[in-house]
Amino acid sequence: MSYIADLFIDGEWRSGGAGDRFDVIDPSDETVIARFAAATSDDCTAAVDAAANAQESWAATAPRERSELLRSAYEVLTAEVEDFAEIIVRENGKSWSDAIGEANYAKEFFRWFAEEAVRIPGDYRLSPAGDKRIVVDRQPIGVSLLITPWNFPAAMATRKIGPALAAGCTTILKPARETPLTAAYMVEVLRRVGVPNGVVNLVTPVPTGPLVAEMINRPEVRKLSFTGSTEVGRDLLHACADSVVSASMELGGNAPVVVLPGADMDVAIEGTMVAKMRNGGAACTAANRIYVHRSRHDEFVERMTAALAALSVGPGLDRSRQIGALVSIAERDKVAALVDGAVADGATLVHGGKSSEQGAFYDATLLTDVRHGSRINATEIFGPVVAVVSYDDVDEAVRMANDTIYGLMAYVFGEEHEAMAVARRLEAGMVAVNRGVVSDPAAPFGGVKQSGLGREGASDGILEFLEEKYIALNA
Repeated sequence: MSYIADLFIDGEWRSGGAGDRFDVIDPSDETVIARFAAATSDDCTAAVDAAANAQESWAATAPRERSELLRSAYEVLTAEVEDFAEIIVRENGKSWSDAIGEANYAKEFFRWFAEEAVRIPGDYRLSPAGDKRIVVDRQPIGVSLLITPWNFPAAMATRKIGPALAAGCTTILKPARETPLTAAYMVEVLRRVGVPNGVVNLVTPVPTGPLVAEMINRPEVRKLSFTGSTEVGRDLLHACADSVVSASMELGGNAPVVVLPGADMDVAIEGTMVAKMRNGGAACTAANRIYVHRSRHDEFVERMTAALAALSVGPGLDRSRQIGALVSIAERDKVAALVDGAVADGATLVHGGKSSEQGAFYDATLLTDVRHGSRINATEIFGPVVAVVSYDDVDEAVRMANDTIYGLMAYVFGEEHEAMAVARRLEAGMVAVNRGVVSDPAAPFGGVKQSGLGREGASDGILEFLEEKYIALNA
């Protein structure tokens, strides 16, 4: 398969102004699969200018027209879903099942926001004093900078592009340098279905931080939507402060799983496996800290060991594999260091714990006797590692689950009434009860505490790209 590896600015594919390129690597075998154009300051300026020049006309486009363009993009991605998934596998490394799952999930955001584009709400009412009519309109916020991570290169992009375009905003997409090919493919699909020049732009700035800050500080840019680490999110919020740029942030997570004494162990094992091993553990929603009641601990560990042993690790294009490569050798080594550190800290390695000799592969791994508050317990692992902490009292489990700066996702397994009571006590923007996945384009996605600001998906997602305007009329 040949890949688009250029910038997209004002409706044209172009190489970077300096002619520099960076390698895009297949992490399963460490081969270079493309050399992507590096964007300069001038390229980033051109992308902002293109988006700014297109903003007025795009905002004036009828909602139905915007809707039908998004629907057309959804239909193309549906027809080409296997090609879509193959690009994800090649540059990200994930298993085929995870890649095809992401491709199908990603395209749903175009369908969902195609429907939301024609349902933007407003308000009209008489004031309590009776002296005026209160009209509340919602208008596009304007040029939007969209920054996406490497772990879900398709879904994180469509979850931002979809509502931005539906709302009438023009965009500049900045994908992760590890996974720009997926972004380029999606932008090409939008070009093919007829999205006007300047409405969608793609840049990969080098060096990243300073050039992103330059774009944020341009007065034309009125919105930043970022998915990534909390550390980078803090820096971007500082940059947004200077120009009072509206910021939506989907940041890091450290999701707890609480297995209650009354849990159905079949459900708990199946749900934890999905929550932990989806995307090889490289998800902000991934189960990271597994708190199991002491009365169920040994059964949980025995059954989890068997479930992990049944997983096959290998290249994602081999569709028989359940776990693919991590995104890079550096990422693999980071996960290995966390496991080694946990063992040195007193944890017991029950299963796995090995890196591959070639490629960025790491075995599905199970640790017990993990200490609450230890490094692996407090760090977003982003790998296929199950780290189990036992507890004696439900109040203790809730306290440990909430003992973190993060609050994106949590999981509870138990008898439904008790599980719901625990779910209400957990400090997280999303809680799954007796299931391992919550993501849905129709549901609001986002966290509390230092896991983010705002919500993506659902009807909330489009509101992030709209501003309210109050117009007063004489009664």
